[in-house]
Amino acid sequence: MHGRPGRALLEKVASHELALISTGAGDWLASTGELVKTEGGYLLSATKHFASGSPGGDLFVTSAPYQDPYDGWMVFHFPVSTKAEGVQILDNWRPMGMRGSGSNSVVMKNVFIPEDSIAARRPRGEYHAMWSVILPVALPLIMSVYCGIAKKAAEKARERCRQSHDPVTPYLLGEMENALTTAEVVVKDMISITDNFNFTADLATVNDIVKRKTIAASACKQTAMKAVEACGGPGYLRDFGIECLLRDVMASHFHPLQEKRQHLFTGYLAMDKEPPGQAFNG
Repeated sequence: MHGRPGRALLEKVASHELALISTGAGDWLASTGELVKTEGGYLLSATKHFASGSPGGDLFVTSAPYQDPYDGWMVFHFPVSTKAEGVQILDNWRPMGMRGSGSNSVVMKNVFIPEDSIAARRPRGEYHAMWSVILPVALPLIMSVYCGIAKKAAEKARERCRQSHDPVTPYLLGEMENALTTAEVVVKDMISITDNFNFTADLATVNDIVKRKTIAASACKQTAMKAVEACGGPGYLRDFGIECLLRDVMASHFHPLQEKRQHLFTGYLAMDKEPPGQAFNG
């Protein structure tokens, strides 16, 4: 489909069992960094954040803007080896939650990107059809993780509160259970929409997925918050092992599309308009 520009890369990844690291969550439509044309390719300089699993990965799947003399501002997508000259993985992942993901920042200085490694080219700042493939594939997987975190928080709260005599506790657990059910139902629906990767890659599918992502993230956070609240003071203590789940689940907000960006995206489609672009300083 569409020339299958990523086929060679994916075949290499499969045959060599390489671990891929995405740096694209914060780039979205405009991307960040700089590409400078050189003989046989480009020189990349950029700092990419939230590169999960970077200490143990083999290839960064990333992008950067390039001002083409004929086509204007473009964004190129390409892989970069973690061992390439000019690549430095920082030890700076000190977040509130999801500490085990190893999402360090990556600094790339004058890293050579061969011309034939460019997997995709798109206009900078504009919605591209590639997102109609990426988001329906990625978001059900991502939100399944956060739903699992919410389930664990609920499990711990039930265990802790089983012998509680506080008359408020059942109300808090009831709120928790409703929120968890919402998260489970919505994530299950996301998986159903993806239909074992037989989905139609169009705006309608993306809209269905990102709406559910926002709803699921909110429900997962609500589940964990009510789990902590139901447990009272002990729920706030690190040794009990539930406050860390609340911190972890809060990271669900930062995966695209973030809530307000999703509202804007969905609102544009509701008005029969094209998805909004992203401004950049060019």
